[in-house]
Amino acid sequence: MMDKAPKRYRFPVSIISHAVWLYHRFNNSYRDIQEQMLYRGIILSHETTRSWCYKFASHFKAVINKRESSPKDKWHLDEMSIRINGEYFILWRAVDADGYELYIFLQKRRNKKSAIRFLTRLLGSYPVPRVIVTDKLKSYKKPIKNMCSGTDHRSHKGSNNRAENSHQPTRRKEKISIKFKSPNWVQNTLSLMGKVRNIFAVDVGRYTNKASEQRLAFQNAKAIWNEATQGILHT
Repeated sequence: MMDKAPKRYRFPVSIISHAVWLYHRFNNSYRDIQEQMLYRGIILSHETTRSWCYKFASHFKAVINKRESSPKDKWHLDEMSIRINGEYFILWRAVDADGYELYIFLQKRRNKKSAIRFLTRLLGSYPVPRVIVTDKLKSYKKPIKNMCSGTDHRSHKGSNNRAENSHQPTRRKEKISIKFKSPNWVQNTLSLMGKVRNIFAVDVGRYTNKASEQRLAFQNAKAIWNEATQGILHT
């Protein structure tokens, strides 16, 4: 099954899956993956990898969402400014207390309406948390109060480092991509990047767990990815 090619595709799903995983798991460009595949004797263009990543990202993300573990009840919310084709956008991000990425949402503004849209999508996927930590942005205050009435909202300076640190992979991908070029690409790609990082990095506990525990966590993450890979044949 893993060596069968999807309809209208020349390469088997194992190759497609591996290329998509390499792009979203590591700080690779499409041309980096082209060269890595060539080293293995697999000839494909960087545009082929780009098309695979764009088409199958939502499929992999959906499978991971179904298998993901429940987040902690303390959330950290933050925003970062990114430039796409010379135009500035705001990327809203939510992570839990362990750095597990819950949701990202690209918008044009950093105001109350944008905060409401972000919280609506976030709360549509997860139960209301016990604590929400934000920066000093006032746009959060009333939306959180109205939509999460029993939640403790904290906005002290320096208490939101967990969310701020979660922006680092985005900056690295922006650098290797030589700037972002499409809002749809950013939402699609960064969403899957966070989910892949959740199962292959955060859950592994590379700095605290024993090597045997890390290997077991990696195999569990790989099983989730392989499950999504098999679904490519039916997309």
